[in-house]
Amino acid sequence: MTRPRSTLVLADGTAFEGYAAGFTPEGGITTGEFVFNTALSGYQEVITDPSYAGQIITFTYPHIGNYGVTPLDDEATRPWCRGLVVRDLSPLRSNWRSSEELEAFLTRHGVPVITGIDTRRLTRHLRSHGALPGAFGVGERAEVDRAAREATGTDGRDLVSQVTTPNPYTRGEGELHIVAYDYGIKETMVAQLAHRFRVTVVPAWTSAHDVRALDPDGVFLSNGPGDPAALGAHVKEISDLVGTVPIFGICLGHQLLATALGATTFKLPFGHHGSNHPVRDVTSGRIEITAQNHNYAVAPESLARAVVSHVNLNDGVIEGITAAQERCFSVQYHPEAGPGPHDARYLFERFDHLLRTGQLETK
Repeated sequence: MTRPRSTLVLADGTAFEGYAAGFTPEGGITTGEFVFNTALSGYQEVITDPSYAGQIITFTYPHIGNYGVTPLDDEATRPWCRGLVVRDLSPLRSNWRSSEELEAFLTRHGVPVITGIDTRRLTRHLRSHGALPGAFGVGERAEVDRAAREATGTDGRDLVSQVTTPNPYTRGEGELHIVAYDYGIKETMVAQLAHRFRVTVVPAWTSAHDVRALDPDGVFLSNGPGDPAALGAHVKEISDLVGTVPIFGICLGHQLLATALGATTFKLPFGHHGSNHPVRDVTSGRIEITAQNHNYAVAPESLARAVVSHVNLNDGVIEGITAAQERCFSVQYHPEAGPGPHDARYLFERFDHLLRTGQLETK
């Protein structure tokens, strides 16, 4: 297959040459914040994770697309990422579950791709200089350079409003009733909750008053994209719920809960994106291999009303907190996985225990 030439330029002027694939946007150029993901498989789940809104995903694994795609692996109704960077985009699929080639899926959903890139060099650059905004496309080099200089990252941006559900919906038939805030919730996350509870998923802007009117046994705060510091209105609603109902948060939900408890957040240099991050449970000493996808973290010195429950063994970042008196806990990583290991799915059982007893289980 003959592909048109494409150029990738980061905001600091670093450039890469490759070939265009997938969808061609108007003007031929796409912009976003470049991050890298180290997962060896599960590219469809990664691409359809709403937490990547505003970002361009670089896959460190060289061969992407070789097992195609299937609707069974979608984490949302559509991809929200701004584009993909891959070393080798496979034109052929080989898997009995697949129903479509990856490139056809990306074209249908409007996701631009640049392939043929030295993703090792790009990843090393992002590790050294941090996640960077930039651009890629088939336009004139001067136009790509200009787009890269004008590109913005995720700092200070509310991206949740783009990805949240417009209307409430329900799943599951459990004895206990959970209200789940959708800040960009993944389908696997909903499935794990619905396996145990009756779940009402509500839009991100739902007020604490309206949540209490649903008479939930507990509240769940989902993952999502963007800067938690830009979501003050959502933090206010969570603050109104803290202490009145048990709360469990994941990823962005963890950051928002921590903020509601008085903590602050900061941006990591290049974030945690992958399915092999080691995390230690502070209380039990147990080590979990976890799936992660976040650019922001909770500042340790800012914690006052909660204690650290989990830490990342790679860099010491806070990976979980508990506030026993307020019946709240949260983790930065993704216990539902999709893709990734299932080591941490016990946390959903811990939520069930909290709802039934009012006590946080720590073993």
